[in-house]
Amino acid sequence: MLTGRVSFVGAGPGAADLITVRGAKRIAEADVVIWSPAVVEAECVREHARPGAELVDFSRVPESDVVDLYRRASASKLKVVRLHAGDPAVWGGLREQHDTCQKLGLVVEVVPGVTAVSAVGASVGRELTASDVARSLVLTGPEGAEHVAEFAAHGTTMAINASGARTARVVEQLRAGGYADDTPIVVAYKVSLPDETIAQTTLGELEACVKEHKLYRTTLFLVGEVLKAPPARRGVVGDEPVRRARPSKWSMRAARDSASVAAWSAVHEWQETARARRPAPRPAVEPVVEEPAAEPVVEPEAVVEPEPKPKATVAAAARRTPGSVRASTTPRQPKKPAAAKTAKPAASRARKTKRAD
Repeated sequence: MLTGRVSFVGAGPGAADLITVRGAKRIAEADVVIWSPAVVEAECVREHARPGAELVDFSRVPESDVVDLYRRASASKLKVVRLHAGDPAVWGGLREQHDTCQKLGLVVEVVPGVTAVSAVGASVGRELTASDVARSLVLTGPEGAEHVAEFAAHGTTMAINASGARTARVVEQLRAGGYADDTPIVVAYKVSLPDETIAQTTLGELEACVKEHKLYRTTLFLVGEVLKAPPARRGVVGDEPVRRARPSKWSMRAARDSASVAAWSAVHEWQETARARRPAPRPAVEPVVEEPAAEPVVEPEAVVEPEPKPKATVAAAARRTPGSVRASTTPRQPKKPAAAKTAKPAASRARKTKRAD
C-alpha cells in the first residue's frame, strides 16, 4: 500500500553548495519543503525545489501545524522534506520528529549532511582527532553546556555549541576541567556562509575575542591542542620553489562568476534530469523470439554440396530409435506397386522360352 514519505535532509553547515547530491534530489522530488531561512540558506531551496512545491517556514508556525502537515502527507501520499542545518543526527532534534512520522504510518528517511564541526575543521585545516595529540572528539550542545567541566576532564578535543553570551561560564568550566589558558580555541559563527566569522584564539583570550566580534547568539567553540595554528606558509621550501596548480576551466569560471553560480552549474543538467520522468531502461540483450511459422528457405541453386549417398541415408535411418519422427528435405521417390516386382521375372522367363524354341 502506497503512503507518504518524509525525508529529514541535512542541508550542510550553511553554504548552499555543501548539500549532498541525494539531499538535492529529495528536494527536487518533494511536494512540500519544511525549512527555516534562519538556519538554511535560501538559495539551497530555490535551486532545487520544483516550481509547484509548497514551502513552509517552520520557525513561523507552531509545531502542531507541522504535525498536521505530516498527517496530510500520510492521507494524500505526499513527499515531504524537512531541512536541517548541518546533519540531522547532530543537534537536529530528530528523534521526536522521526517517531511522530512513524506513528502516522509514513515512510521515514534520514539523509546525512556535512556538520558544522567538520566544516570548521576543514576551514582551519586541522584534524580534530590527531592520533599523537587527541584520539577522540567530545560533542556537547546547549543542553549539555552545564557539564563542560566533566567532559573537559578527558583532556581531548571538544566541540561546544553554546550561546556566545555565556562565554564566561564556558571559560570557567573549561579551566575547572583542566584546560590551560594557552589551549588553542577556534570560534566559529555562520560557518561557510558569506558573513561567516572564524577566529583563532586561546582560552585566556576567549572572552575578549567573542566581545570583539560581537557574538551573542549560538556559536561553535572548538577546543584542544590539535587546533594549534599551522606554521607560516613560505613561497620556497629549501631551494625548491613551490609549484602552484595550473588554473583549470572550473577555477577560471568560478573566478569570473559568483561562487554559487559556478557551483550550481555543475549539477544543473543532472537536476533537470531528476525532475523529468526518465524513459524505461532498455534491456542490454534483447530476447530472441522464435516464430513458429517461419521456416528456412533453401534455394536449389545455392546448394553446392552433393546429395548424400543412399548408404549414408540408410545408415542414418538405421540409427533412428523406434517411434521417432525425423523430417527430411529430400523428396521421397514414389514406391512401385507390388505387381511390378513379380512382372520382371515373368518377362525374363518368356525371353528364355523364346530362345529355346
